[in-house]
Amino acid sequence: MKHILIPTDFSENSHNAIKYAVEYFSDVPVRFYILHVSYQNSSFKEEAQENSSDFSTEIQTVHASSMLKEEIKTCQLLSKNQAHKFFALHEHLNLVEAIRKQVSKKEIDYILMGTKGTPKIGSSEMGSNTFDVITKVKCPVLVVPENAKFNGIKNIAFITDYNCIYRNKVISTLSEALDLHQSPLRVLHVKSQNTDITSSQTDNKGFLHYFFKEKKHSFHFIENKDLEMGIQDFIETWEISLVSIVAKNLNFIQRLLLRPAVKSYSYTTDVPFLVLHE
Repeated sequence: MKHILIPTDFSENSHNAIKYAVEYFSDVPVRFYILHVSYQNSSFKEEAQENSSDFSTEIQTVHASSMLKEEIKTCQLLSKNQAHKFFALHEHLNLVEAIRKQVSKKEIDYILMGTKGTPKIGSSEMGSNTFDVITKVKCPVLVVPENAKFNGIKNIAFITDYNCIYRNKVISTLSEALDLHQSPLRVLHVKSQNTDITSSQTDNKGFLHYFFKEKKHSFHFIENKDLEMGIQDFIETWEISLVSIVAKNLNFIQRLLLRPAVKSYSYTTDVPFLVLHE
């Protein structure tokens, strides 16, 4: 039984993320926890406004509870698997604290988050909330662009520089995704320009080859100057349905998801990202 946490703000992006999750895990028994986080306005912290704050919080809670009930009904209609169970959660914390709490309490296997707009290399559409969760909560995160539609997982890309030792949690999560959809793995090495692969990088690459020897896989590379264009071309050429990356590769994540626009060429994709944690 998998435990999946999906934050929602009741937007179309959130609805699409839930739909994607239900289809992605269509053949798996899952407990889906739909989490809404209500933010308190800082002005309500003034002592003189305590009563107003309490009243506002009560209104928020009633409204959120009603919306969550409707969300759960929608989820139940989306799923065709009787082993899918849906539960509503409501927190009055900041998003990261609320998610950390539920990840621990509910023994969450994956967090699934919808994005505000299609992730672009060259824009910050993904938003700081998603980036905060990716970097501050130690749990695999599946990031779903607003226009992503589940049409099976044809190929899974794993972006790496071979500079890290791949811990069991990272490899097992990636392996699980491959097994779930019987997908080939395409390992994409982002290499520095005009440099040869080091002995430690060779060892780490060899480990991946050994670990996935029973699964269909292949190795590829691009130079990191052309990271954005290279990854887009790779996704299109190899029909990639899911891009995976280790969370500790913050440089890659920032370049892929959050970098300010500085290039005339921008990467746009409706392919979800699976962020792996050690």
